[in-house]
Amino acid sequence: EITELAMNGQMDFFQSLKQRVALLKGHDAEKLFGAVKANLIYTPGAKKLCSTLRRLGYKMAVISGGFLPVAREVQKHLGLDYAFANTLEVDETTGLLTGFTSGPVVTPQRKRALLATIADVEGCELQQTIAVGDGANDIPMLQAAGLGIAFCAKPKVQEVSKFRINQKDLSTVLFLIGVSEHAADRLSSGDSSADGREMKM
Repeated sequence: EITELAMNGQMDFFQSLKQRVALLKGHDAEKLFGAVKANLIYTPGAKKLCSTLRRLGYKMAVISGGFLPVAREVQKHLGLDYAFANTLEVDETTGLLTGFTSGPVVTPQRKRALLATIADVEGCELQQTIAVGDGANDIPMLQAAGLGIAFCAKPKVQEVSKFRINQKDLSTVLFLIGVSEHAADRLSSGDSSADGREMKM
């Protein structure tokens, strides 16, 4: 419920994060995140999208207002290049979560800044980036990207986004960058013969 309010833009991001983190106080960090990672459910089309973009030479990142262990698991599963999320403070003696975060918090503004940093590191312009998001905390990042896509997004995000996908299949992002379904299928399956000639621009 707290996350939902923040994603709808009905609660301040810092306040929602503080409340979510406080609820985790006293939990065994290793056991908690082990259970979460084992039960992760990926959005349909995520694997196809990422494997296709990787073969086309794109660099990919997860920039999450959630927690780093989960973001790193997503990075590993989808073959992403970067993972950014909030770090939970763990009591080194007990291994229990303290109910606080440590290090920089991934705020809506930091999401935008991280996108710009990745673009800079990879030697491209911010206008050459693509960002996909669904919550109010993604709006600054979506507006900064060359192509910002509201994916099955909250009403507030849909209102301010030029590009919207409301079909729950992440691979449909490929069509917005000109990759045909045929080319996407071949690229995601590892067919190296699928190249720009299969792309609709």
